[in-house]
Amino acid sequence: MHKALRWLLSLVVLIGTVSAAGATAGAATAAEPTAGTDIKDRILAIPGMSLIEEKPYPGYRFLVLNYTQPVDHRHPDKGTFKQRITLLHKDTSRPTVFFTSGYNVSTTPRRSEPTTIIDGNQVSLEYRFFTPSRPAPADWSKLDIWQAASDQHRVFAELKKIYTKKWLSTGASKGGMTATYYERHYPRDMDGVVAYVAPNDVVNNEDSAYDRFFENVGTKECRDRLNAVQREALVRREPLEAMYEQLAADKGYTFDTVGGLDRAFEAVVLDYVWVFWQYSTLSDCGSIPDAETVTDQELFESLDKIVEFKSPTDQGLARYTPYYYQAGTELGSPDIEQPHLDGLSRYGYQPPRNFVPRDILMRFKPWVMSDIDSWVRHNAQRMMFVNGQNDPWSAEPFRLGKGVRDAYVYTAPDANHGADVEALPAGQKTDATATILRWAGVAPAAVQEDPAKARPLAKPDAGLDKRDAERTLLPEVP
Repeated sequence: MHKALRWLLSLVVLIGTVSAAGATAGAATAAEPTAGTDIKDRILAIPGMSLIEEKPYPGYRFLVLNYTQPVDHRHPDKGTFKQRITLLHKDTSRPTVFFTSGYNVSTTPRRSEPTTIIDGNQVSLEYRFFTPSRPAPADWSKLDIWQAASDQHRVFAELKKIYTKKWLSTGASKGGMTATYYERHYPRDMDGVVAYVAPNDVVNNEDSAYDRFFENVGTKECRDRLNAVQREALVRREPLEAMYEQLAADKGYTFDTVGGLDRAFEAVVLDYVWVFWQYSTLSDCGSIPDAETVTDQELFESLDKIVEFKSPTDQGLARYTPYYYQAGTELGSPDIEQPHLDGLSRYGYQPPRNFVPRDILMRFKPWVMSDIDSWVRHNAQRMMFVNGQNDPWSAEPFRLGKGVRDAYVYTAPDANHGADVEALPAGQKTDATATILRWAGVAPAAVQEDPAKARPLAKPDAGLDKRDAERTLLPEVP
């Protein structure tokens, strides 16, 4: 995800799930493509599937596709939209990973870590309402967790006819949240879930876990250095805002959504510490300027490098409207205390409402995350959560309780929002790798006998294995 944004289903969801599943089952009666045809032809034989382009990549076929989805899965007759999908095809005899970023889909060939581990195929889905996968006109009330999970379910139901081996779902940050929510609503689809650095803001108004995190992360020296720069930026508000105004004029930035340059400036400053820890490490503390000697220009440049002054502008926010909408209606958003800024901050941590155009109506539904959290705690099966010790978003993680089976939570030491299985201590890394191989049905005999021998099955590929970090704004965007 980008820079952090701070971020009853019972009966209604159950009824909706049953009705949508029934509709999908009906659609699944369409003639299945024959096994002997080219994979592109088999994919395009799926009703509603169309090709955008094919990009060559050694050892794979990479297709960028559109798939026609109902705007409302409870009422599929009330309009459709096209949702982008990419397919990294290796072989139908291999297992498949269903990857979600929770944002736009990358149209460049990429492999997620689980895809590399199992040496499989990868299907990647763009989250609904991220352009161009947005209905026109956009009924924002149809952007919710259940509708998005139902998008995934329909895609899976069709592709499972072709990719018949095991399926795993995965994603990082909002993508990890998306994989988790999909499992909650369609627990029979996947054979395993690997969710990376997935925030779990169960009670939106209770954010003390984040305060405790910032009181203890890293070292006192580093924390003090960051806080001092943040405070100094508000002390020098006038000259720094003049520089921001000039930057906005040069770049054509406007501030209608957030409500003015002053609010945007403070949003950047207040996110400085959060975003540092989200994307940097303790070793980067030396790059933070000394508040006592820093020049205005150096201070401005540090703020822009860490948080980016474009983030709270209309131009920076436009792409992430769907995220902020969900943060303000279902996901929740952190609100941290920053006592070192008392007397200087005019607005505090601003809520998601400030980052969504006012003509889009928003109403927060507090029961949604409570439902998901309770389900994970008591029903998780073949689910793995990987968190980062120094990642602010991991301060409120998913937890496992009684009743879960074959489910795990790992924390990568000193890791930030990029934590993964590779960053775990040696024993945990091999255990986690062995589990992923087992869920996918491709664990070699040697690994079945001794998990310590577990290794990724695919050879490293610097191009395919590059991680595309989603950098949205503020701690609001995981």
